[in-house]
Amino acid sequence: MVDRRRFWFAVGAAVLFFVLALVLTPLIGSSGATLSRAWAGLSPDKEILFQVRLPRVLLAGLAGGALALAGVVFQALLRDALATPYTLGVQSGAALGAVIAICFGWRTVGWFPAVWISGFIGAAITIMIVVGIASEGRRMSSFTLLLTGVTINSICMAGILFLHYTAGFTQSFTIVRWLMGGIDSLPYPTLGVLAVGVAVGVGFAVMKSNQLNLLSVGEDWAATRGVQLSSLMLICYLLGSFLTASITALTGPIGFIGLIVPHALRMVVGADHRLLVPTSFCVGGGFLMLCDTVARTALAPSEIPVGVMTAMLGGPFFIWLLRSGRRSLWA
Repeated sequence: MVDRRRFWFAVGAAVLFFVLALVLTPLIGSSGATLSRAWAGLSPDKEILFQVRLPRVLLAGLAGGALALAGVVFQALLRDALATPYTLGVQSGAALGAVIAICFGWRTVGWFPAVWISGFIGAAITIMIVVGIASEGRRMSSFTLLLTGVTINSICMAGILFLHYTAGFTQSFTIVRWLMGGIDSLPYPTLGVLAVGVAVGVGFAVMKSNQLNLLSVGEDWAATRGVQLSSLMLICYLLGSFLTASITALTGPIGFIGLIVPHALRMVVGADHRLLVPTSFCVGGGFLMLCDTVARTALAPSEIPVGVMTAMLGGPFFIWLLRSGRRSLWA
């Protein structure tokens, strides 16, 4: 049993970090917009805060939380400390779909940018291929999922490299910029739809947290305690893939969030997924909000792609984790 005081303290601290990042980061920028003038409806403060910065911060919070949660789910599913949203090919499938849209010059599909739609379709096709191959002939296992996902990931990356090689100069620049990952200001209705989808994913992960604890120990251990392995593994794969696909289609690939946030939290709150799931979402969202704030202000008026910033900050931090807490990291 999880100690209730420890549980609520850890969750409360993570939620507080998320809320503080959500409240403070929109106020930080190269221009001197103030909250009081924005609330009074005065321009340009109102437009800067409520139409540019706040939607961007909300997207960063949802993206960071979803990617961190997907990392938690995939690490439990594969029982692999290095599992990330990249591992099973979902992000690569979304990236290939987006690159195809860029190369063919597709601009919009209905009301939405073609890159979003094509990226999500690419991820959905990848999910269907991986599930179809991994579940054929016998029950699904983490081993077959991992092998299939890594293979599909390699195929998708080869397709991206081929399209990049054959693209023109302008298309090539656009591809490289998109593959770096980026947070932009989106319309509030789009953010609302994304928030609903992410909230459903978080709810499913919380409901399955006890079974994730059993699965992370081992498939045989989980099976002897009444867990329906095939259905649980399918649900976990689809859950992590849905979160990854939704975010990647909108932002491009953003690395390290799904790797370092779960590991850092395991060292603080332990490996119990009843704590790890909600805290990972909140800390991942807050971390990406901070990274995006640095990315848009460090070289203002120019911007650093947030995917580059997460790698620059996350890489050294992850190396420090490996050196300072190796035993806790693999607990």
